[in-house]
Amino acid sequence: MIQVGSKAPDWTMEAVLPDGSRKMVKLSDYRGKWLVLFFYPLDFTFVCPTEITGFSLRTEDFHKLNAEVLGASVDSVHSHLAWINSSLGKISYPLASDLTREVSRQYGILLEHKGHTLRGAFIIDPEGVLKWHLVHDNAIGRSVEETLRVLKALQTGDLCPMEWTAGQKTLGKA
Repeated sequence: MIQVGSKAPDWTMEAVLPDGSRKMVKLSDYRGKWLVLFFYPLDFTFVCPTEITGFSLRTEDFHKLNAEVLGASVDSVHSHLAWINSSLGKISYPLASDLTREVSRQYGILLEHKGHTLRGAFIIDPEGVLKWHLVHDNAIGRSVEETLRVLKALQTGDLCPMEWTAGQKTLGKA
């Protein structure tokens, strides 16, 4: 079972890049940067497109924090490409295909009986250590703003109180 503070499970997945090209991506590609890896159930559903575009609108904010964003689902790269080419909007980060469902299993978010994942977001530090994860019901979209807030808090290396935001005092060294 995946646990905060441990090495994130390694993986390799085929991804569709924002320009529509395809590339194999692996966790080690992100070494030296923070990674926000978020899983969503399926490309063409009701809530998922709001998250895919929501993260895309804030990608530059993540880049300013030395973080990359990677979306993933159990959809094929062909489905991801269809999404990118649809009227739903362009994206600014890769969409990875976990068609084998192995990565979803490793990260503990696969709903075996449904064949897709829960909504899971994971922040992995530059050394490959899992620092934060949030998993919840598929009916509710997650908050990109909260993901950014948590990333900023993690990057302080300090203890951060409830509702802490960048610029506020921390509680000191962790």
